[in-house]
Amino acid sequence: PKLAICAEHFVCCSVVPLILYILVLDLRFNRIQEIPGSAFKKLKNLNTLLLNNNQIRQISRNAFEGLENLLYLYLYKNEIHALDKQTFKGLVSLEQLYIHFNQIETLQAETFGDLLKLERLFLHNNRLSKIPAGSFSHLDSLKRLHSLDLEDDSRFNLFDDGTLMIRNTRESDQGEYQCMARNSAGEVKTQNAMLRYSSPPAKPSFIIQPQDTEVLIGTSTTLECMATGHPHPHVTWTRGSGEALDRSRHLTTSGGLYLQNVTLQDHGQFTCHADNNQGSVQATANIIVQAPPQFRVIPKDQVVLEGHTAEFLCEAEGNPPPIIAWTKAGRQLSQESLHTVLSSGTLRIEHAAHHDQGQYECQAVSPLGVKKVSVQLTVKPKALPVFTQLPQDTSVEVGNNINISCHAQGEPQPIITWNKAGVQITESGKFHVSGEGMLTIYDAGQADQGRYECVARNSFGFVVTNMFLTVVAIQGRQAGDDFVESSILDAVQRVDSAINSTRRHLFSQKPRTPGDLLARFRYPHDPFTVETARAGEIFEHTLLLIQEHVKQGLTVDLEGREFHYNDLVSPHYLSLIANLSGCTAHRQVPNCSDVCFHQKYRAQDGTCNNLQHPTWGASLTAFERILKPAYENGFNLPRGAGRHTLSGRHPLPPPRLVSTELAATATVTPDHRYTHMLMQWGQFLDHDLDHTVPALSTSRFSDGRLCSSVCTNDPPCFPIIFPDSDPRGTRAPCMFFARSSPVCGSGMTSLVMNSVYAREQINQLTAYIDASNIYGSSERESQILRDYSEPRGLLRTGLPWVPSGKPLLPFSSGPPTECTRPEQDSRSPCFLAGDHRANEQLALTAMHTLWFREHNRVATELSALNPHWDGDTLYHEARKIVGAQLQHITYSHWLPKILGEPGMKMLQDYQGYNPNVNAGIINSFATAAFRFGHTLINPILYRLNDTFGEIPEGHLPLHKAFFSPSRIIEEGGIDPLLRGLFGVAAKLRVPSQLLSVELTEKLFSMAHSVALDLAATNIQRGRDHGIPPYADFRVFCNLTSVENFEDLQNEIKDSEIRQKLKKLYSTPGNIDFWPALMVEDLIPGTRVGPTLMCLLVTQFQRLRDGDRFWYENPGVFTPAQLTQLKQASLGRVLCDNGDNIQQVQADVFVKARYPQDYLSCSEIPQVDLRINKLEARLRQAGCTDDKGIRRKDNEHWMKEDCISCMCKSGQVTCVVETCPPASCPSLELVKGTCCPVCRGPVMPADSPEKH
Repeated sequence: PKLAICAEHFVCCSVVPLILYILVLDLRFNRIQEIPGSAFKKLKNLNTLLLNNNQIRQISRNAFEGLENLLYLYLYKNEIHALDKQTFKGLVSLEQLYIHFNQIETLQAETFGDLLKLERLFLHNNRLSKIPAGSFSHLDSLKRLHSLDLEDDSRFNLFDDGTLMIRNTRESDQGEYQCMARNSAGEVKTQNAMLRYSSPPAKPSFIIQPQDTEVLIGTSTTLECMATGHPHPHVTWTRGSGEALDRSRHLTTSGGLYLQNVTLQDHGQFTCHADNNQGSVQATANIIVQAPPQFRVIPKDQVVLEGHTAEFLCEAEGNPPPIIAWTKAGRQLSQESLHTVLSSGTLRIEHAAHHDQGQYECQAVSPLGVKKVSVQLTVKPKALPVFTQLPQDTSVEVGNNINISCHAQGEPQPIITWNKAGVQITESGKFHVSGEGMLTIYDAGQADQGRYECVARNSFGFVVTNMFLTVVAIQGRQAGDDFVESSILDAVQRVDSAINSTRRHLFSQKPRTPGDLLARFRYPHDPFTVETARAGEIFEHTLLLIQEHVKQGLTVDLEGREFHYNDLVSPHYLSLIANLSGCTAHRQVPNCSDVCFHQKYRAQDGTCNNLQHPTWGASLTAFERILKPAYENGFNLPRGAGRHTLSGRHPLPPPRLVSTELAATATVTPDHRYTHMLMQWGQFLDHDLDHTVPALSTSRFSDGRLCSSVCTNDPPCFPIIFPDSDPRGTRAPCMFFARSSPVCGSGMTSLVMNSVYAREQINQLTAYIDASNIYGSSERESQILRDYSEPRGLLRTGLPWVPSGKPLLPFSSGPPTECTRPEQDSRSPCFLAGDHRANEQLALTAMHTLWFREHNRVATELSALNPHWDGDTLYHEARKIVGAQLQHITYSHWLPKILGEPGMKMLQDYQGYNPNVNAGIINSFATAAFRFGHTLINPILYRLNDTFGEIPEGHLPLHKAFFSPSRIIEEGGIDPLLRGLFGVAAKLRVPSQLLSVELTEKLFSMAHSVALDLAATNIQRGRDHGIPPYADFRVFCNLTSVENFEDLQNEIKDSEIRQKLKKLYSTPGNIDFWPALMVEDLIPGTRVGPTLMCLLVTQFQRLRDGDRFWYENPGVFTPAQLTQLKQASLGRVLCDNGDNIQQVQADVFVKARYPQDYLSCSEIPQVDLRINKLEARLRQAGCTDDKGIRRKDNEHWMKEDCISCMCKSGQVTCVVETCPPASCPSLELVKGTCCPVCRGPVMPADSPEKH
């Protein structure tokens, strides 16, 4: 048949239907556990059925129905406990039945009733204690078991007194006899009496001879051998070589040879010898050890040039020896092609061509199975991409457009991409890259000056060239210069008025809408954060007002770009606007001179981690980019927000329509492997990494009206419009949404105030995995969270949870102070944590409670170990350990579940700290990629008691768990919530079931108001942040470029989803990043698709490699401390800091059965802190000046006449006095003063004081 492989005396087939005329069916050495009724009904010609060496526990009635021609049935070495009386019904021809080596405890008298032709029955090595009378009464042909029939055998005489006389005795009469007396009242039996037969001397003869036996390697087997003779013969065994076998180890009581754990060395001939003084006999049998195929040489992926030869080595071993077969894409190799399979198994492909490229499979085939291994052949064209036109250094005037050509050839035709400062350029209102590779830059400004790289890439490789663009400033006044002063005053008034109005609206009353609720709880608390965002808004709004004043003088771009921003005002006035708005009053350059501290501990705001770039990864800095932002006007207008689309693309669909058509689901599929803790750890981790500064105003700047009451794109309002067909109806035309605040230096704001830059957003957290969600991201926040009542390094605590006595989080003293929703009657205070989103949902609040307790537990234990440490040392040492635990849990326990083995290979092993890696959070990671966790959220928050049953208060629908911390106080503490996380399955991300309607229709829902939609919000936020479309990220991640929706079929196999994307977006170049990531098929063994894998690996590599305080970086911890830290687990933290958690599974991210798969907390490994005895002092006391002199804290001294210095907090700060311009022609310098003074008449020229 097709796909059959002939090897010597057997044929191996890939697929062969069961033939009705089969005579022998061999099912040995499988894992069969049950034989159902009529299992072999159609095999009427079967004469041998081998079922031994399985795991059979149960044989159904009539299991062997229809096997009227079966002669031999092998059932030994299974786990059979009982036999039904109809088990062997229909086996009218059966001659041999082997059911020894089982666990049979009882027999029914009728069990063997149908086996009229049975000659051989093996029942030994079972658990039988008795056999019912009549069990063998019908087995006249039985040779192995003899019964005594006193009526039919004339040699037996039974006398009246009960004496039994046997005439003409034979050897077959030998055995045990028992006398039984019976009447109507019952029966009695005597003890057994043994009759031994002494016959004339006779040479041995075999009763049972050994048979050739096939046995699977690693299992056990017995060669049966039984002999008779007089005297009784002595049985021994030898190997084929004549080597005698040890009787005590190998022989059974009947003389058989038993071999345990068979190896290949047992393959061969064995001889049974039966000897007595009358002679000897021998019988020989072969043990054929069968070994499944195993690869001895595994082929490896090959990359060859066209025309060269590729060889894949593949060798296998086994018994019978396997044969090697090769296939390509599941098909046999064409005999007409230049593919040769050598006798060694090597596949040779001569003169490799492009059509030879692909996946090949080496198969080692034997009757015992098939072993497979796949390899990839890549055939590269002979030529790398070659540039046919190189870009040249050039210049352009501010405000003009410029084209830069770059062309290349190759096979296949290379794709051209452009990079600037390591960031890939994408299609936007600022840039356009043609299909031929020409880069167009619109409205050039000083921000566009610099070196550009042109990259030509195909499957063979890539080549890079570069050029330098110089932007020439235009001298003279610009059209907007005359309006700067009035516009900035107007902007300050408008922005401040809107901010103040928003504060009154949010904090003077209960929130009335979901938008109010969200804005209230995400409003920045830190004054510096507020001032930073305010400055950016004022600067941007100033330029918008100037635009309105000078519209008649601005250029109208025929391609749809409404304004040229770079020639709006001159550089001098741009700097003036920056100064007056507060943009230039940005954070001072971090002072990293306290080496003693910064070598050992993190700064609260993340500065000084990278000593070469002190602000990398720090709080209140801009998000990073791996692709240039895609704004419709090139600077700050979101895609789809203006009157025009990019490069003639189709209009973008409303985010709400994408949500209802693609994301929302009323049904969810539980994850069969992982718990809901997988989601919760992701959210907790995210709140350690990023938090975008939201708009400071929920009212538009133009007239102060609330964004929720107007549906226009008027800063900062960017509402989500409801389509006419929306399932909610048309009660409200739009959903609340406000843009994220811009950072100074982006959009229309820059630190170098001679140009405008594309808008960037602010990350108000430190980027590092440093537990900032526990400790805060600024010195001010950390001080609010610390307990200074005693020098113990503790965090502030709140009320104790009465049943356990363990403290809850402290209550917040700043706005908002009440976490009260309108539908709740009771007033509930908010909890205070390192991230003020801690009150967002109950499970998150429980995690914050867990980890603030962990800090205090660690600090308390360190204090006991090191009573000489001060409070600062205890605080920072505990913070350092807790941060290390978060890193270890994330990379060793959580990420492997998300990324799987493929992603962890991409992530690679840690190679040490790299100061050239920026650990900052990538904008597309925070805005889209890491929001994949939303697809893991269950619609119900489960609350479980200590036996993992539902608590009396019940489970919570998700929409009732938002901003409800009072439920922790009133409804059972944090334990029920935590058990609901590690005791319940996560939601599985299915492309057709993305977000529960709890998140798309009921998010922060309130009566008589418009609930928010998380999916629509994610899409709108991506457009707000200028996140490029999905197609651009595919190019970045080295996936195939897409021209039509069918090009997505490798990553999105569901044709129905591709059709939905086509209906929504019309062209693949329009697809928003977040929804595309969510509908990609999961890579097997992971919880992500290929593009999401690329983004996550990129970010988590940066977070690890760019962190000087990474816990595995040598010197951060001692080797002994690191060994202990690697014992950390989230299960241990749950045990130590839950209210009363006594049992967890070994890995709380993995589903487990309760109670059998749960462990006592005493069995969970813990971090031994006893090795953490460090020095007594945290910071140096006082200072040392440049001359080596010790200075006291707060001491002042003069280094020189014009330089004064002061020692404060271990750092020396010196100030240089600047002299004013001279107001007289004759000056003189007086000793002890810095600046020269005018010469006066009272001081003679030769005065000794003059110098």
